Amino acid sequence: MSPFERKFGKYAIPNLSFVLVMCYAVGYLLQLFDRSGLLISYLTLNPYAILHGQIWRLVTWVLIPPSSGGLFFTLIMLYFYCSIGTSLERTWGTYRYNVYLFQGMLFTIAGSFLLMGYCYLFKPEISLLGATLTVDSPTEYFTIIALMFSTYYINMSIFLAYAATFPDAQVLLMFIIPIRVKWLGVIYAVMLLFQFLGTNVFGKFAIGASLLNFVVFFLTSRNMMHLNPKQIHRRQEFKRDVRRNTGITKHKCAICGRTEVDSPQMQFRFCSKCDGNYEYCEEHLYTHTHIKRS
Repeated sequence: MSPFERKFGKYAIPNLSFVLVMCYAVGYLLQLFDRSGLLISYLTLNPYAILHGQIWRLVTWVLIPPSSGGLFFTLIMLYFYCSIGTSLERTWGTYRYNVYLFQGMLFTIAGSFLLMGYCYLFKPEISLLGATLTVDSPTEYFTIIALMFSTYYINMSIFLAYAATFPDAQVLLMFIIPIRVKWLGVIYAVMLLFQFLGTNVFGKFAIGASLLNFVVFFLTSRNMMHLNPKQIHRRQEFKRDVRRNTGITKHKCAICGRTEVDSPQMQFRFCSKCDGNYEYCEEHLYTHTHIKRS
């Protein structure tokens, strides 16, 4: 366990995939009732507007859902991303999965600001409906650019991480054809590469910033790619046992033997009614039998 996880792990949000899916649901409802798109335009990741006081955009852009092909496919997509995200959270742990998602969001936000800086330096043009916009009209210019930054590619990074973690898992392509996830991951990676090479500079910033998250994950976890989830769990348990057996712990429950290494979020207390220095975890502090010296 890293020092950061030991310190900030208690703040990790459980079931984060479900929270993200609920954000998408709110976004779809907003799109349904906001036909003009005016309200949605105030939620997008627009770095120019953020620097001019609209700081809520740093959060509300997560409400902008990926495009869908109707209610049925939308529900299937939401269920799929919720299920694979939950699987990753159970395998990696809540803290690491939180870091993965929030890191992807921070990379996307940073990418939008870097793109704004690039636009002011090199002044690329945008063609829209026969009109040409330049950075000299920043309000309309960055309003269009903001539409390119969404959670679509973050979802792709979640799927790629799932394919790397569960390569032999099977899904039904078109609800009929069984196919291993690793091959779907390869197909998606090739598609994203072609999209990156074929799009303009604005799209390259959006794709690169969002998928940088997976690149960081792959480089830091490549030595565990060949392991299945059970093997990963056993390796983590082995490392935890090694740290417990070779290191000196500050706290240890007199009943179950757990230490702060086993359960970093667990609270330990000494019992004032026991004769001697007996320490207990929060589960056994009030349920143990008091030790009395005869």
